[in-house]
Amino acid sequence: MAKTTNTQTLRPGKETLQLALTFLKNDPVFALSFALAILSCFFARPEIEYINFEVLACLFNLMIVVKAFEELRLLDKFAVGILNRCTNSRRVSLIMILLSFFSSMVITNDIALITLVPLTLVISRKSDMNVMGTVILQTLAANIGSSLTPIGNPQNLYIFSYYELTAAQFFPVVGLFALLGLAWLCILNLSSTKIDFDITLEPIEIKEGMKAAIWAVLFIIIVLSIFDVVSYQLVFLVTVVLTFIINKKLFKKVDYLLLATFICFFIFIGNVSSIPAIAGFMEGYLSSAGRTYFSSIILSQVVSNVPCAIFLSKFNSDWRELLLGVNIGGMGTIIASLASVISYKIYAKENPGSSGKYMVQFSMYNALSLMLFTVINYALLFLR
Repeated sequence: MAKTTNTQTLRPGKETLQLALTFLKNDPVFALSFALAILSCFFARPEIEYINFEVLACLFNLMIVVKAFEELRLLDKFAVGILNRCTNSRRVSLIMILLSFFSSMVITNDIALITLVPLTLVISRKSDMNVMGTVILQTLAANIGSSLTPIGNPQNLYIFSYYELTAAQFFPVVGLFALLGLAWLCILNLSSTKIDFDITLEPIEIKEGMKAAIWAVLFIIIVLSIFDVVSYQLVFLVTVVLTFIINKKLFKKVDYLLLATFICFFIFIGNVSSIPAIAGFMEGYLSSAGRTYFSSIILSQVVSNVPCAIFLSKFNSDWRELLLGVNIGGMGTIIASLASVISYKIYAKENPGSSGKYMVQFSMYNALSLMLFTVINYALLFLR
């Protein structure tokens, strides 16, 4: 009897450990950030000042509003209205690429793909169109398009806040990259197969117009807080109160793991920065703008561009090279940008037999794009 009891008491512990391991496996970036934060605490004492609460508050505010837009299906309505006017597969592909490119500037690259990739798969089911190439180019489009604004992706938001940039400083650095990226995406789309068909998707009605208007106004206020026009603390409070009144369920839909990942990296980088030997080495190594540029691109391929931006920012002031590097570095490997992982998971879930082919084609497009824009932007930055 005693042995049976001990086995039964041990089982819940094993199940808990198994759940924890599965959880960490499903979010390797958080697992990495958590491990680094814990490990660094053995060598330095963490300080509350290491955590950038402005970035966390702005990210939280944006997530709430974007989730509200998602529930109201505002972007879906816009996309369906355009797609019902398309007559061939190449035009559908171009529309979905452009939607991903421009929407990522305001609702972030990952949310754009979460919203639009499923819609692309719906089109595939209704028309028998092979959308693998379209999804891959949508992913590229979201990663490139999101680079144009401070709110397009987390690394931009962090860099904009950390270096206390102005709009006049930020936009000229990423503007040409985004413009050339848009032209590149249109060229790549021309290589896709053109099949004529007629798509008719059921129109989407926005039944809660007043709520949509409230969230739209709040979104504008949040953007103003990012540009320091309005206090971010006040906007955070307003966001929480409005969400509690209008739709409390949105609190459950916030990506708290992303926020926790940021906190872990803040702690890790703060601890590492306080160790004289490491800080001295990194500052010496990143003494030139060129090294910052290439280091941000290469490191992004291994740990993804968000933690790369946080890590390298602590050791140099070359924000232009870092900003361009982490955005270019979002191309390349599947983990260079978390948005790329999201679109892959959505596609592979519905097309498990094509996941291997997807990875091959994704790698080809991204490797080519990474090399092309690394060279072009290096020439623009350093050879003029």
